Amino acid sequence: MSRADQTVRILASTSASRIIASELSRRRFLGFAAAAAGTGLLAACSSPGADPSAVATGGPLEAKLSIYTWGDYDNPTVLSDFTADKGPKIVLDSFASNEEMISKLVAAKGTSGYDIVVPTGPFIPQMVENKLLTKLNLDLIPNLTHMDPAFLGQAWDPANDYSICKAWGTTGFVYDKTKITRELTSWDDFIDAAQNEASGKTSVLDDPAELTGLYFWTHGIDWNTTDPEHLDAAENFVVNDLAPHVAAFDSYPGGSAIPQATHMLMQAWNGDARIGILESPDPDRWVWRLGTPATELWMDNWAIAAGAPNPEAAHAFINYVLEPEVQVRQLDYIGYHTGASNIEDLAAENDLPMLDLVFFGPEQIATMSTGEVTEAQERIVEIWNKARAAAGA
Repeated sequence: MSRADQTVRILASTSASRIIASELSRRRFLGFAAAAAGTGLLAACSSPGADPSAVATGGPLEAKLSIYTWGDYDNPTVLSDFTADKGPKIVLDSFASNEEMISKLVAAKGTSGYDIVVPTGPFIPQMVENKLLTKLNLDLIPNLTHMDPAFLGQAWDPANDYSICKAWGTTGFVYDKTKITRELTSWDDFIDAAQNEASGKTSVLDDPAELTGLYFWTHGIDWNTTDPEHLDAAENFVVNDLAPHVAAFDSYPGGSAIPQATHMLMQAWNGDARIGILESPDPDRWVWRLGTPATELWMDNWAIAAGAPNPEAAHAFINYVLEPEVQVRQLDYIGYHTGASNIEDLAAENDLPMLDLVFFGPEQIATMSTGEVTEAQERIVEIWNKARAAAGA
């Protein structure tokens, strides 16, 4: 099986519900109430003021483009170059979670003023059903041909009618080999080091699913389980065995903890880990490991909000960022695979560093799975809260 075929299989087989939000970064769940806002609210409300059938026709570009996205998720020079080349002035606004973004769109009823939004894949079907997104005019996005088919036609949008891959990533950890002298290769090693030589110098992602995932991944249990016994065991481990050794719940160790070497051992998303190591004054001290035997996979997507006031500019921008040379610049800045064809070769040709933190082979991808919002979500958040209390966070 080719790498592309393997990626298709893995991505397409994931569930259509996932929670990957972050209050301070891209991906921390804000609490069960937020999940209710992001899912139950959608079930109860739609956006009657929006016309999701309205699409751009290829007319003149508007003077403005409003993008509602995750924080620091685009290369600033790409944005300024788009304005210089095409004209529309870009206004950025950021959200901390899919739930926050969805809630604002629902409340606005098609009058949010946003053009482009960046939802995570499994949220897209609900957003479409509730008329929060505008159908794309793919004739205006010819650069879609530059995308790798492995990252198109996902289960949440099989024909790419409403979305196109922006970036995808996964979860692992970083450790300081000048402080931890043995080799760490797995989540079991991460946990053992956290409880021993890295005790009090370990950080975990500020994300309930990632925290309980440490238990489920190491025990061969589906991390979307709703089994009460599994949840009880996960709580005992996270709260009593792990949390007392955790110094911080940090979803952005690449921002300061890695460059400043404030911790020895850090759970991290691959792109953020890459940024932190590259910005470290002593990058050779850091070792990155993909979480094994299992870990997470997520994908964020370009989409256009229903009622977008600048649909021509929105389509032009999405087409612009799909150009191969722009994709490489985006990848270098955010540290995540953008789904473009031959992007790995292009990145290598441009001598981009640390590409092993961006690209993963078929065997690695096969270990990744997408999280779900299940009936156990409230319990998982309770475990996270108890763990934070036990750690003194």
